[in-house]
Amino acid sequence: MLNSERYDRQIKLQGFGIEAQDKLASAKVLVIGAGGLGCPVLQYLTAAGVGNIGIVDDDQVSLSNLHRQILYTSDDIGKLKTEAALDRLNAMNPEVQLSIIPERIVTENAVRIISEYDVIIDCSDNFPTRYLLDDVCRILGKSLIFGAIYQYEGQIAIFNVKSNEGDVTHYRHLFPEPPEPGEVPDCNDAGVLGVLPGVIGTLQATEAIKLLTGTGEALINKLMTINILNYQTAVFEIPSLDLTDKNIPYSIEEFENMNYQLHCGIEFAGIKNISPLEFTKTVKLPDTIVIDVREPEEQPKLNLPYISIPLSQLKENTDQISDRNIIIVCQSGKRSITGAKILQEILGTEYNISHLEGGINHLNKETHEQG
Repeated sequence: MLNSERYDRQIKLQGFGIEAQDKLASAKVLVIGAGGLGCPVLQYLTAAGVGNIGIVDDDQVSLSNLHRQILYTSDDIGKLKTEAALDRLNAMNPEVQLSIIPERIVTENAVRIISEYDVIIDCSDNFPTRYLLDDVCRILGKSLIFGAIYQYEGQIAIFNVKSNEGDVTHYRHLFPEPPEPGEVPDCNDAGVLGVLPGVIGTLQATEAIKLLTGTGEALINKLMTINILNYQTAVFEIPSLDLTDKNIPYSIEEFENMNYQLHCGIEFAGIKNISPLEFTKTVKLPDTIVIDVREPEEQPKLNLPYISIPLSQLKENTDQISDRNIIIVCQSGKRSITGAKILQEILGTEYNISHLEGGINHLNKETHEQG
């Protein structure tokens, strides 16, 4: 067992003890995402003495992260989150074995990475990753602890764990179909109070400790919601729906052939997602137009030629488009894919339509880092 003095206060808890601490020490937990939710999850699981923790994230620390991602400081801006997190967590508890995977979790690497761990904690911030994790954990038989935030509200649930009644539920039982692009704004568009991911991430860490040690009643097959403006909380039973008719994978081969960007409407046939680097090259090509579908007052403005047509007015203003190569942009890439789809339906295949993946936020971040 790890140094018992470090964990003395939780070992003394009635119903916890040395046996529960030993279970934590032998556990292998994978945290997907080292952002707002991942930071408190990683801190509390490391402090609690979870023996092996993996950290998956391919992002770098930026200034806009710091109001909620409290594992990092201003000195970490530009560093990989996994590396900055590793330094802080090693200093916090050198007894824990930490492994960093500075990659984005995708179908090509998910099975290899997730197979090594017992419990997976979803601290991601996008629907393709959530559905991907739900499917691969179901196929591999891994417990999945889910968390999500929106402005002042958060959700927590545990999936793919058999209840005392023998029932097992999944993320797809809660949300059978992905929402339409732009239907649920992320914090880039809608904002988030910095303490909220701290609250939800802490609850995810709590559920992980309860699940690993058998302490208390974990949120198995249940969804907990909390609103931090008024502290209204609710716990709902998740219904076990029939998913057999859904377009979902049931084997590793089917999973690895799944396109989650397409599944979640982030990508459409005939519409190209372009990176910031591709964007800066493509805008210079002849017969090319950039359309900003944000509202006119939104900032920052593009520092290149473009026309502004808010998404709500796009259908009525296609007569402004004469160029054959069209690039749609917005703040975070959600409204732009919707706009690209609208133009594809109206203009047809004679036009080359693309959108800026990650939006102007991603573009400005890449430009800052390269500068």
